[in-house]
Amino acid sequence: MKKEEVVETIEKEFRIAAEAQTAGNDGMMRVCARRAAGTAIGYWLATHREKNWGADAMNRLKNLQLDGSVPPQVQEAARRLTTKITEQFRSPFPTDPISDSRIIIEFFLREV
Repeated sequence: MKKEEVVETIEKEFRIAAEAQTAGNDGMMRVCARRAAGTAIGYWLATHREKNWGADAMNRLKNLQLDGSVPPQVQEAARRLTTKITEQFRSPFPTDPISDSRIIIEFFLREV
């Protein structure tokens, strides 16, 4: 996949996330934020085949948070995106899935 296609896919996920947020669907917003980050990670993984982080966004994010070769703020963003929240959409810490996703995306798109 070309970088332009990756960026287009990410932007599409953010548009869906914004619509979900407007509709009060925080769960879908988180899903879209994870998928957007997973897309950027997948793009990077294409040139780092030694990293076997899986094919889906959640596995990629879970592996990312454990990888000490990335900056701590990127690992923390991945941790926040993968932390289970309550049915009332309460998190054990302040969270902004879109911002966390953007931290991850900026890092990985810069690295390729």
